[in-house]
Amino acid sequence: MIDEFEYSHGKSAGDLGRESMWFAAHALVAVLVLATVVFIISLTGPSIEASGPKILGTALALLMPMVVGFIMMKVEPNPIAKYVWIAGLVFFSIICVWVLDLPTGNGLCEKCGAAEKLYRTFFDISNGSGLMGGDGLLVGTWIPLSMIGYAIGAKLALDE
Repeated sequence: MIDEFEYSHGKSAGDLGRESMWFAAHALVAVLVLATVVFIISLTGPSIEASGPKILGTALALLMPMVVGFIMMKVEPNPIAKYVWIAGLVFFSIICVWVLDLPTGNGLCEKCGAAEKLYRTFFDISNGSGLMGGDGLLVGTWIPLSMIGYAIGAKLALDE
């Protein structure tokens, strides 16, 4: 009975290997697009405390990979690209566990519960938790958002 169940849906090990390599490549492209956006924003020399560049960066972290994913799927269609959001979700989950394990102290969300610790680290632009050296927005929000945006763009392109 167990032998009748097939995990690979008739695909060879080579096919599964190629799909996993494409998946990793698409996830890497999404992160590289984000790195380009962050580099371009950093050229303007934004203030660390200013909320405008953070809001702009958050919007561009979603929109630019979405545009690139859409264009790439129009040029070279690959159905694996629309599943890159899973990598973003897994990455976000791993970073959440890491943040919850970080020690707190003076100025570092000292009396925060788990939900407030995560919210202030990843989503509060004006009053962050101070954890992760203040990079919670970049690492915990923008990287997963770039992968999700890329997958949305790919899905839009492949469904047309």
